[in-house]
Amino acid sequence: MTKKLVLHSELETRKLGEAIAQMLFPGAVITLAGDLGAGKTTFTKGIGAGLGIQDDINSPTFNILKCYFGGKMSLYHIDAYRLEGVDEANKNIGLEEVIEGDGVAIIEWPEFIKEMIPFDSLQIEIYILENGDREFVISSNSPNYYQVLLVAEEGKF
Repeated sequence: MTKKLVLHSELETRKLGEAIAQMLFPGAVITLAGDLGAGKTTFTKGIGAGLGIQDDINSPTFNILKCYFGGKMSLYHIDAYRLEGVDEANKNIGLEEVIEGDGVAIIEWPEFIKEMIPFDSLQIEIYILENGDREFVISSNSPNYYQVLLVAEEGKF
């Protein structure tokens, strides 16, 4: 199932993340795809706020993984961009443990570690529109994310 919605500001992007966080569960996996500057980290900040995480969330581009604790669940923020072109044997840096762990895993640039991403995940693509708005395409084949898709459909966040 796929839902699309257009957001008009960073605040709306964060609020969507906060609303979705209320429906997440231990082991939830969200993939985020989109251009640089599309709002992937802004959305992740909303997820963190919705989970009650007090830390400042920023992009893990140079670290690949940042972990945030102290909320309802841990948040594992993965930026797989630097893993482009790395062979599978050298990607074994512990990411599977957090992806399959007891918190929420958010994966930016998922195409570079697609072999680690479970089928049971929520995929979000963010596109920058000509007027600067953002189009979110939210999809999943899993019933675990049905409520998230309803929020996207109704636009209530």
